[in-house]
Amino acid sequence: MKRLALLGASGHGKVVADLAGQCGWERIEFFDDCWPARAGHGAWPIVGNSESLLSRSSEYDGVLVSIGDCRTRWEFHEKLLAGNAPLVSIVHPSAQISGYASLGVGSVVMPCAAINIDASVGHACIVNTGATVDHDCALADAVHVSPGAHLSGAVTVGQGVWIGAGAVVKQNIVIGAWAVVGAGAVVLKPVAEKTTVVGNPARSLV
Repeated sequence: MKRLALLGASGHGKVVADLAGQCGWERIEFFDDCWPARAGHGAWPIVGNSESLLSRSSEYDGVLVSIGDCRTRWEFHEKLLAGNAPLVSIVHPSAQISGYASLGVGSVVMPCAAINIDASVGHACIVNTGATVDHDCALADAVHVSPGAHLSGAVTVGQGVWIGAGAVVKQNIVIGAWAVVGAGAVVLKPVAEKTTVVGNPARSLV
């Protein structure tokens, strides 16, 4: 029986658990710091907290951080990596990933997403439902491309960037580390690191 441990009993976590079941994982268990006050999350049990997962990760065939927040997800991913946890990625059967693209460990690709030729997606990333990452894009670690967001060709995305739902990024744009692109934004110019941009065309909130 294939056993999967998910760290993070969140809304995103439920989506990942459901996705994992569709991908053949037979027993799925959550770890979350709400335990033991909460013992279940949707259809799945919560069996321990984050510290207990670090000591029990060898009991599982796969481990994944199922937290939407980029910085928190990356921090736990690094801890599990340092502890030699069997980190895995999960890709929905309906997602389209080119054989010439690359996907880092600990990443999730949701239904109807697409990652095209010569694109690279880092570790602990989320390419959410219906999002597209076009040819030659380079996504660093811990990036979240939200539902329905679209990256045109050769976009470079720094570590920890969160691209909001329905956002569109023009080709050849560079987005700096830990920036946030608001939902529905249309990005036509480079985005500096740790900057939040919104609107059409996208402008900094500062």
